[in-house]
Amino acid sequence: MKGFRFCRSAFSIGLAFALLSALATASSFIGPLNVTPGPSTIPGNGDVNPYGVAVVRHSSGKLVRGHVLVSNFNNGQNLQGTGTTIVDVAPDGTLSVFAQIDVTKLPGPCPGGVGLTTALSVLRHGWVIVGSLPTTDGSSATAKAGCLLVLNNKGKVVETLSGTRFGVRINGPWDMTALDLGDVAELFVSNVLNGTVAANGKVVRMGTVVRIVLSLPEEEEGDDDGGMPRERLRTIIGSGFPERTDPAALVIGPTGLGLASDGTLYVADTVPSRIAAIPNAVFRFNSAGTGNTVSVGNNLNQPLGLAIAPNGDILSVNAGDGNIVETTPGGSQTAKTIDTSGAGAGTLFGLAVTLDHKGVYFVDDGDNTLDLLH
Repeated sequence: MKGFRFCRSAFSIGLAFALLSALATASSFIGPLNVTPGPSTIPGNGDVNPYGVAVVRHSSGKLVRGHVLVSNFNNGQNLQGTGTTIVDVAPDGTLSVFAQIDVTKLPGPCPGGVGLTTALSVLRHGWVIVGSLPTTDGSSATAKAGCLLVLNNKGKVVETLSGTRFGVRINGPWDMTALDLGDVAELFVSNVLNGTVAANGKVVRMGTVVRIVLSLPEEEEGDDDGGMPRERLRTIIGSGFPERTDPAALVIGPTGLGLASDGTLYVADTVPSRIAAIPNAVFRFNSAGTGNTVSVGNNLNQPLGLAIAPNGDILSVNAGDGNIVETTPGGSQTAKTIDTSGAGAGTLFGLAVTLDHKGVYFVDDGDNTLDLLH
Protein backbone atom coordinates (compact mmCIF):
# COMPACT_ATOMS: atom_id res chain seq x y z
CA MET A 1 0.00 0.00 0.00
CA LYS A 2 2.84 2.40 0.90
CA GLY A 3 4.54 1.57 -2.40
CA PHE A 4 1.29 2.27 -4.22
CA ARG A 5 0.92 5.64 -2.50
CA PHE A 6 4.55 6.51 -3.39
CA CYS A 7 4.01 5.59 -7.04
CA ARG A 8 0.75 7.53 -7.14
CA SER A 9 2.48 10.60 -5.60
CA ALA A 10 5.36 10.32 -8.04
CA PHE A 11 2.90 10.05 -10.91
CA SER A 12 1.02 13.12 -9.64
CA ILE A 13 4.22 15.13 -9.35
CA GLY A 14 5.30 14.04 -12.82
CA LEU A 15 1.90 14.94 -14.24
CA ALA A 16 2.02 18.34 -12.51
CA PHE A 17 5.44 19.12 -14.01
CA ALA A 18 4.23 18.01 -17.44
CA LEU A 19 1.17 20.25 -17.17
CA LEU A 20 3.28 23.20 -15.99
CA SER A 21 5.71 22.64 -18.84
CA ALA A 22 2.88 22.51 -21.36
CA LEU A 23 1.34 25.66 -19.89
CA ALA A 24 4.66 27.49 -20.06
CA THR A 25 5.08 26.46 -23.70
CA ALA A 26 1.53 27.47 -24.55
CA SER A 27 1.90 30.90 -22.97
CA SER A 28 5.42 31.56 -24.18
CA PHE A 29 6.14 34.22 -26.79
CA ILE A 30 8.26 32.01 -29.05
CA GLY A 31 6.12 28.87 -28.66
CA PRO A 32 3.85 29.36 -31.71
CA LEU A 33 6.41 31.17 -33.88
CA ASN A 34 8.28 29.84 -36.93
CA VAL A 35 11.35 30.99 -38.83
CA THR A 36 11.30 32.63 -42.25
CA PRO A 37 14.85 32.81 -43.71
CA GLY A 38 15.66 36.34 -44.77
CA PRO A 39 17.89 38.31 -47.14
CA SER A 40 21.66 38.50 -47.21
CA THR A 41 23.40 41.11 -45.06
CA ILE A 42 26.59 41.19 -47.17
CA PRO A 43 27.22 44.66 -48.65
CA GLY A 44 29.26 45.47 -51.74
CA ASN A 45 32.58 45.57 -49.87
CA GLY A 46 32.09 41.94 -48.76
CA ASP A 47 31.77 42.48 -44.99
CA VAL A 48 30.41 39.39 -43.22
CA ASN A 49 29.54 38.13 -39.73
CA PRO A 50 26.43 40.21 -38.96
CA TYR A 51 26.27 41.06 -35.25
CA GLY A 52 24.06 43.94 -34.14
CA VAL A 53 20.35 44.31 -35.01
CA ALA A 54 18.24 47.44 -34.48
CA VAL A 55 14.75 48.24 -35.77
CA VAL A 56 14.19 51.81 -36.96
CA ARG A 57 11.11 53.21 -35.19
CA HIS A 58 11.18 56.82 -36.44
CA SER A 59 11.91 58.01 -39.98
CA SER A 60 14.68 60.61 -40.23
CA GLY A 61 17.23 61.28 -42.98
CA LYS A 62 18.28 57.89 -44.39
CA LEU A 63 16.49 56.12 -41.54
CA VAL A 64 13.11 54.69 -42.52
CA ARG A 65 10.57 53.42 -40.01
CA GLY A 66 10.27 49.63 -40.17
CA HIS A 67 13.67 49.09 -41.75
CA VAL A 68 16.33 47.12 -39.85
CA LEU A 69 19.97 48.12 -39.36
CA VAL A 70 22.63 45.40 -39.07
CA SER A 71 26.29 45.90 -38.12
CA ASN A 72 29.02 43.65 -39.57
CA PHE A 73 31.94 42.48 -37.41
CA ASN A 74 34.19 40.91 -40.08
CA ASN A 75 35.60 42.25 -43.32
CA GLY A 76 35.53 40.51 -46.70
CA GLN A 77 38.52 38.37 -45.69
CA ASN A 78 36.49 37.16 -42.69
CA LEU A 79 38.84 38.74 -40.14
CA GLN A 80 37.09 39.43 -36.84
CA GLY A 81 37.08 42.97 -35.52
CA THR A 82 37.56 44.56 -38.94
CA GLY A 83 34.00 45.05 -40.26
CA THR A 84 33.14 48.66 -41.08
CA THR A 85 29.58 48.61 -42.45
CA ILE A 86 26.06 49.10 -41.14
CA VAL A 87 23.54 47.84 -43.67
CA ASP A 88 19.87 48.75 -44.01
CA VAL A 89 17.38 45.96 -44.75
CA ALA A 90 13.93 47.03 -45.97
CA PRO A 91 10.81 44.96 -45.23
CA ASP A 92 10.90 43.61 -48.81
CA GLY A 93 14.49 42.42 -48.31
CA THR A 94 16.17 45.20 -50.27
CA LEU A 95 19.70 45.80 -48.95
CA SER A 96 21.50 49.14 -48.90
CA VAL A 97 24.47 50.53 -47.01
CA PHE A 98 23.55 52.97 -44.26
CA ALA A 99 27.18 53.63 -43.32
CA GLN A 100 30.64 52.50 -44.35
CA ILE A 101 33.00 53.87 -41.73
CA ASP A 102 36.45 55.10 -42.75
CA VAL A 103 38.85 54.66 -39.84
CA THR A 104 41.06 57.47 -41.19
CA LYS A 105 38.21 60.00 -40.99
CA LEU A 106 36.88 59.50 -37.47
CA PRO A 107 36.11 62.78 -35.66
CA GLY A 108 37.57 61.55 -32.37
CA PRO A 109 39.62 58.75 -30.81
CA CYS A 110 38.64 55.09 -31.17
CA PRO A 111 41.64 53.09 -29.89
CA GLY A 112 42.52 50.40 -32.44
CA GLY A 113 40.15 51.50 -35.18
CA VAL A 114 36.86 49.98 -36.38
CA GLY A 115 35.35 46.52 -35.93
CA LEU A 116 31.60 46.86 -35.44
CA THR A 117 30.07 44.77 -32.66
CA THR A 118 26.59 43.69 -31.51
CA ALA A 119 26.25 47.04 -29.69
CA LEU A 120 23.80 48.89 -31.96
CA SER A 121 20.98 51.29 -31.12
CA VAL A 122 18.84 53.75 -33.09
CA LEU A 123 17.43 56.69 -31.13
CA ARG A 124 14.26 58.61 -31.98
CA HIS A 125 16.02 61.89 -32.78
CA GLY A 126 17.95 60.15 -35.57
CA TRP A 127 21.19 59.27 -33.83
CA VAL A 128 22.67 55.81 -34.42
CA ILE A 129 25.20 54.46 -31.91
CA VAL A 130 27.35 51.42 -32.61
CA GLY A 131 30.19 49.73 -30.73
CA SER A 132 33.65 49.04 -32.08
CA LEU A 133 36.00 46.34 -30.76
CA PRO A 134 38.76 46.40 -33.36
CA THR A 135 41.66 44.14 -34.30
CA THR A 136 44.36 44.51 -36.92
CA ASP A 137 44.48 40.88 -38.05
CA GLY A 138 41.34 39.20 -36.68
CA SER A 139 43.07 37.79 -33.59
CA SER A 140 42.39 38.56 -29.94
CA ALA A 141 46.09 39.37 -29.43
CA THR A 142 45.59 42.57 -31.44
CA ALA A 143 42.21 43.56 -29.96
CA LYS A 144 42.04 47.14 -28.68
CA ALA A 145 39.68 49.12 -26.45
CA GLY A 146 37.64 50.60 -29.30
CA CYS A 147 34.79 53.03 -28.69
CA LEU A 148 31.16 53.86 -29.31
CA LEU A 149 30.61 55.61 -32.64
CA VAL A 150 27.82 58.18 -32.90
CA LEU A 151 26.37 58.57 -36.40
CA ASN A 152 23.81 61.07 -37.64
CA ASN A 153 20.71 60.09 -39.62
CA LYS A 154 22.68 60.26 -42.87
CA GLY A 155 25.20 57.62 -41.77
CA LYS A 156 28.07 60.00 -40.98
CA VAL A 157 30.16 59.48 -37.83
CA VAL A 158 30.02 62.77 -35.92
CA GLU A 159 31.42 61.80 -32.52
CA THR A 160 33.19 59.02 -30.63
CA LEU A 161 32.76 57.98 -27.00
CA SER A 162 35.97 56.39 -25.77
CA GLY A 163 38.63 56.21 -23.10
CA THR A 164 37.95 57.13 -19.49
CA ARG A 165 35.42 59.73 -18.40
CA PHE A 166 33.81 60.23 -15.01
CA GLY A 167 36.28 57.60 -13.80
CA VAL A 168 34.79 54.88 -16.04
CA ARG A 169 36.48 53.33 -19.07
CA ILE A 170 34.97 52.07 -22.30
CA ASN A 171 36.98 48.95 -23.08
CA GLY A 172 35.70 46.57 -25.70
CA PRO A 173 32.00 47.54 -26.06
CA TRP A 174 30.37 44.22 -26.97
CA ASP A 175 26.62 44.85 -26.79
CA MET A 176 24.24 47.62 -25.83
CA THR A 177 20.64 48.54 -25.16
CA ALA A 178 19.17 52.01 -24.74
CA LEU A 179 16.46 53.77 -22.78
CA ASP A 180 15.38 56.52 -25.19
CA LEU A 181 13.58 59.38 -23.47
CA GLY A 182 13.82 61.81 -26.37
CA ASP A 183 16.03 64.65 -25.14
CA VAL A 184 17.92 62.25 -22.86
CA ALA A 185 19.04 58.65 -23.38
CA GLU A 186 20.69 56.07 -21.18
CA LEU A 187 22.98 53.59 -22.89
CA PHE A 188 23.77 50.30 -21.17
CA VAL A 189 27.00 48.82 -22.53
CA SER A 190 28.80 45.55 -21.78
CA ASN A 191 32.63 45.71 -21.87
CA VAL A 192 34.73 42.58 -22.40
CA LEU A 193 38.38 43.65 -22.67
CA ASN A 194 39.19 44.49 -19.05
CA GLY A 195 42.29 42.34 -18.54
CA THR A 196 41.11 39.79 -21.08
CA VAL A 197 43.87 39.98 -23.70
CA ALA A 198 46.62 39.98 -21.06
CA ALA A 199 45.17 36.78 -19.54
CA ASN A 200 45.85 34.93 -22.82
CA GLY A 201 42.81 32.65 -22.77
CA LYS A 202 42.38 32.32 -19.01
CA VAL A 203 39.10 33.45 -17.45
CA VAL A 204 39.27 36.80 -15.69
CA ARG A 205 36.37 38.25 -13.72
CA MET A 206 36.59 41.84 -14.86
CA GLY A 207 33.72 42.27 -17.34
CA THR A 208 31.57 45.34 -16.72
CA VAL A 209 28.21 46.86 -17.59
CA VAL A 210 28.37 50.64 -17.92
CA ARG A 211 25.49 53.11 -18.01
CA ILE A 212 26.12 56.24 -20.09
CA VAL A 213 23.74 59.20 -19.83
CA LEU A 214 23.49 61.40 -22.94
CA SER A 215 21.68 64.64 -23.64
CA LEU A 216 20.35 64.62 -27.20
CA PRO A 217 19.54 67.46 -29.59
CA GLU A 218 17.15 66.93 -32.48
CA GLU A 219 19.32 65.32 -35.18
CA GLU A 220 18.23 67.74 -37.92
CA GLU A 221 19.26 70.69 -35.76
CA GLY A 222 22.43 68.91 -34.70
CA ASP A 223 23.50 68.25 -38.28
CA ASP A 224 22.99 71.90 -39.30
CA ASP A 225 24.16 73.69 -36.19
CA GLY A 226 26.94 71.43 -34.95
CA GLY A 227 25.05 70.18 -31.90
CA MET A 228 25.75 66.59 -30.96
CA PRO A 229 24.87 64.18 -28.15
CA ARG A 230 26.76 65.08 -24.99
CA GLU A 231 27.91 62.71 -22.29
CA ARG A 232 26.61 63.68 -18.88
CA LEU A 233 27.56 60.68 -16.77
CA ARG A 234 29.13 57.21 -16.81
CA THR A 235 28.52 54.69 -14.06
CA ILE A 236 29.60 51.06 -13.63
CA ILE A 237 26.39 49.27 -12.64
CA GLY A 238 27.67 45.70 -13.08
CA SER A 239 31.14 44.24 -12.58
CA GLY A 240 33.07 41.03 -12.05
CA PHE A 241 31.59 39.15 -15.02
CA PRO A 242 33.82 36.33 -16.31
CA GLU A 243 35.45 36.81 -19.69
CA ARG A 244 38.21 35.26 -21.79
CA THR A 245 39.70 35.35 -25.25
CA ASP A 246 38.80 32.58 -27.68
CA PRO A 247 40.36 31.68 -31.06
CA ALA A 248 36.96 31.13 -32.71
CA ALA A 249 34.86 33.84 -31.03
CA LEU A 250 37.66 36.39 -30.41
CA VAL A 251 36.36 37.10 -26.91
CA ILE A 252 33.69 35.58 -24.68
CA GLY A 253 32.18 37.71 -21.94
CA PRO A 254 28.99 39.49 -20.87
CA THR A 255 27.07 40.20 -24.04
CA GLY A 256 23.37 40.88 -24.61
CA LEU A 257 21.47 43.44 -22.54
CA GLY A 258 17.75 44.07 -22.21
CA LEU A 259 15.93 46.62 -20.07
CA ALA A 260 12.59 45.52 -18.61
CA SER A 261 9.69 47.88 -17.90
CA ASP A 262 10.39 47.75 -14.15
CA GLY A 263 13.94 49.08 -14.62
CA THR A 264 15.68 45.69 -14.30
CA LEU A 265 18.55 45.20 -16.72
CA TYR A 266 18.98 41.60 -17.86
CA VAL A 267 22.46 40.46 -18.92
CA ALA A 268 23.53 37.47 -21.00
CA ASP A 269 26.43 36.26 -18.84
CA THR A 270 27.97 34.14 -21.58
CA VAL A 271 30.82 32.20 -19.94
CA PRO A 272 28.70 30.47 -17.23
CA SER A 273 25.60 30.20 -19.50
CA ARG A 274 23.58 32.43 -17.20
CA ILE A 275 20.96 35.17 -17.34
CA ALA A 276 21.63 37.82 -14.70
CA ALA A 277 19.45 40.66 -13.43
CA ILE A 278 20.70 44.07 -12.31
CA PRO A 279 17.88 45.76 -10.35
CA ASN A 280 17.16 49.49 -10.50
CA ALA A 281 19.54 49.87 -13.45
CA VAL A 282 18.14 53.21 -14.59
CA PHE A 283 18.89 55.01 -11.32
CA ARG A 284 21.70 52.90 -9.84
CA PHE A 285 24.87 54.73 -8.84
CA ASN A 286 26.92 51.73 -7.74
CA SER A 287 27.77 48.29 -9.05
CA ALA A 288 25.45 45.36 -8.46
CA GLY A 289 28.38 43.02 -9.09
CA THR A 290 27.31 40.19 -11.35
CA GLY A 291 23.66 40.73 -10.43
CA ASN A 292 21.06 38.21 -9.36
CA THR A 293 20.87 34.86 -11.14
CA VAL A 294 17.60 34.48 -13.04
CA SER A 295 18.48 31.15 -14.65
CA VAL A 296 21.61 29.17 -15.45
CA GLY A 297 22.38 26.19 -17.67
CA ASN A 298 19.75 23.80 -18.99
CA ASN A 299 18.73 25.31 -22.35
CA LEU A 300 21.07 28.27 -21.87
CA ASN A 301 24.24 27.43 -23.81
CA GLN A 302 26.54 30.47 -23.87
CA PRO A 303 23.84 33.11 -24.48
CA LEU A 304 24.86 36.06 -26.64
CA GLY A 305 22.23 38.46 -28.00
CA LEU A 306 19.34 39.34 -25.69
CA ALA A 307 16.03 41.21 -25.97
CA ILE A 308 12.89 41.62 -23.89
CA ALA A 309 9.80 39.94 -25.34
CA PRO A 310 6.44 41.77 -25.39
CA ASN A 311 5.23 39.50 -22.56
CA GLY A 312 8.17 40.56 -20.36
CA ASP A 313 10.17 37.35 -20.79
CA ILE A 314 13.87 37.38 -21.67
CA LEU A 315 14.87 36.21 -25.15
CA SER A 316 18.46 35.11 -25.76
CA VAL A 317 20.28 33.24 -28.49
CA ASN A 318 22.98 30.66 -27.83
CA ALA A 319 26.57 30.57 -29.08
CA GLY A 320 26.77 26.88 -28.22
CA ASP A 321 23.94 25.79 -30.53
CA GLY A 322 21.38 27.23 -32.95
CA ASN A 323 18.67 27.88 -30.36
CA ILE A 324 16.73 30.82 -29.02
CA VAL A 325 15.73 30.56 -25.35
CA GLU A 326 12.84 32.33 -23.68
CA THR A 327 13.38 32.72 -19.93
CA THR A 328 10.73 34.06 -17.60
CA PRO A 329 11.76 36.50 -14.84
CA GLY A 330 11.13 33.56 -12.50
CA GLY A 331 13.70 31.39 -14.32
CA SER A 332 11.55 28.98 -16.39
CA GLN A 333 12.88 28.26 -19.87
CA THR A 334 11.49 27.44 -23.31
CA ALA A 335 13.83 26.76 -26.24
CA LYS A 336 13.48 26.56 -30.01
CA THR A 337 15.95 25.89 -32.83
CA ILE A 338 16.09 28.85 -35.21
CA ASP A 339 19.37 28.44 -37.12
CA THR A 340 18.50 27.52 -40.71
CA SER A 341 22.05 27.62 -42.10
CA GLY A 342 22.93 24.18 -40.74
CA ALA A 343 26.03 25.58 -39.04
CA GLY A 344 24.49 25.37 -35.56
CA ALA A 345 26.92 26.63 -32.92
CA GLY A 346 28.39 30.09 -33.25
CA THR A 347 25.90 31.49 -35.75
CA LEU A 348 23.46 33.58 -33.70
CA PHE A 349 24.19 37.04 -32.31
CA GLY A 350 21.93 40.11 -32.29
CA LEU A 351 18.14 40.08 -32.15
CA ALA A 352 15.36 42.66 -31.94
CA VAL A 353 11.60 42.53 -31.52
CA THR A 354 9.59 43.61 -34.57
CA LEU A 355 7.62 46.86 -34.70
CA ASP A 356 4.30 45.04 -34.39
CA HIS A 357 5.59 43.04 -31.37
CA LYS A 358 4.63 39.79 -33.07
CA GLY A 359 8.07 38.48 -33.99
CA VAL A 360 11.84 38.73 -33.64
CA TYR A 361 14.49 39.65 -36.19
CA PHE A 362 17.79 37.84 -35.73
CA VAL A 363 21.05 37.53 -37.65
CA ASP A 364 22.52 34.17 -38.64
CA ASP A 365 26.15 34.38 -39.64
CA GLY A 366 26.14 30.75 -40.79
CA ASP A 367 24.79 32.15 -44.05
CA ASN A 368 25.01 35.91 -43.33
CA THR A 369 21.29 36.62 -43.33
CA LEU A 370 18.70 38.61 -41.39
CA ASP A 371 15.96 36.11 -40.52
CA LEU A 372 12.56 36.47 -38.91
CA LEU A 373 10.92 34.38 -36.17
CA HIS A 374 7.21 35.15 -36.43
